[in-house]
Amino acid sequence: MASSDQILVGLDIGTSVIRVVVGKKENEGTAPSIIGVGEAKASGIRRGVIVDIEEAVSSISKALEKAERMTGIPTEHAVVSVGGAHVVSLESHGVIAVARADGEISENDVVRVIDAAQAIQIPTNREILHVIPKDFTVDGQTGIKDPVGMTGIRLEVDAQIIQASIPFIKNLTKCVIQAGIDIDDLVLAPLASAQAVLTRRQKELGVVLIELGGGTTGIVAFEESELLHTNILAVGADHITNDIAIGLRTSVDVAETVKLQYGRAVLPAASGKKDEVINLSKIDKNEEGQISRNHLTDIISARLEEIFAMVNKELKTVGRDGQLPAGALLTGGGAKIPGIVELAKKELRLPVQIGYPLNISTIIDRVDDPAYATAVGLVLWAAEYLETSRSGMGRFASNILQNASIEKIRKFFKQFLP
Repeated sequence: MASSDQILVGLDIGTSVIRVVVGKKENEGTAPSIIGVGEAKASGIRRGVIVDIEEAVSSISKALEKAERMTGIPTEHAVVSVGGAHVVSLESHGVIAVARADGEISENDVVRVIDAAQAIQIPTNREILHVIPKDFTVDGQTGIKDPVGMTGIRLEVDAQIIQASIPFIKNLTKCVIQAGIDIDDLVLAPLASAQAVLTRRQKELGVVLIELGGGTTGIVAFEESELLHTNILAVGADHITNDIAIGLRTSVDVAETVKLQYGRAVLPAASGKKDEVINLSKIDKNEEGQISRNHLTDIISARLEEIFAMVNKELKTVGRDGQLPAGALLTGGGAKIPGIVELAKKELRLPVQIGYPLNISTIIDRVDDPAYATAVGLVLWAAEYLETSRSGMGRFASNILQNASIEKIRKFFKQFLP
């Protein structure tokens, strides 16, 4: 049996589906291979927030059991995703004096200045989830990505502080622990997806990842390898299902089936063909009536246009709406709606493509899916930052600063450096 230290588990707790991906670390410096997956319908979760602990624990346990049956290895620990509109980000600035008498900046100085960036006043009901450096300044010289080894007296950092609601974090942690899992780390879901689907080149040029989940839409934007902006919107693919249910005057279950089987984001090009009619009685014998497929498309596209308008509004806050050369990548289950790329190009005024997990080895076809981007990203996150020692890591990524070795700290922040 594989050593537990070689097994890496990503647990993506979504609004609609709980997904588990199990990876195995074969060799140092190589990406883990995916050896098992499991998923279960999510219950007790609304818009990324736990609303019923008992139901949520049951859903998590079902997904874990399926992954364990596939791998034959008991799941004992995992890196867990954090979502929900309670997550907020803000800019922070840290300043310190360089410690060494000769002015050479050490790795310890970098840790201290990032720690100083955390020294901000936050509400008592909020917790710092991530502290991500954007760039450093040495004696007034700005735009420095890695100041170690440089000489100066004053070291500054501009950082992105990502906060989460403490009650939500406690409820999420309680659910995972009750399901029998130790938490290695908690990671913002869009950041985990970015770990799986974005290339270094895309982050350098400027890119936005849009994660279309069930109850929420996550956004994370990069430029010049810096994290520009991140946010989670309280609207997702489940809202499309609700719109269809209202528009067709049918049940949510039937609306979901109609969306999956007949849904599309754009009307087809004029071809002279008669509009297709969907007979609801063929989907559910208790339903009556027919629906035009073009009308269904109108319902879906209206909600997607609203979501992309909200994404544009977020990008406008950092002055990047329509101005990211590497464009947008769509992940999450909602990204699989036919025609969504075409609609997104029109609304975002950017190049758009579907984001699939990169640089992984597996024989499990289900992983090659934008819906699995977050879960795979959690495994890659674990491989990058937790491979040496889990006991040295805090439950939250921000605790790396207090508990981990210098080598681990540099490894964590290396992702955000060119």
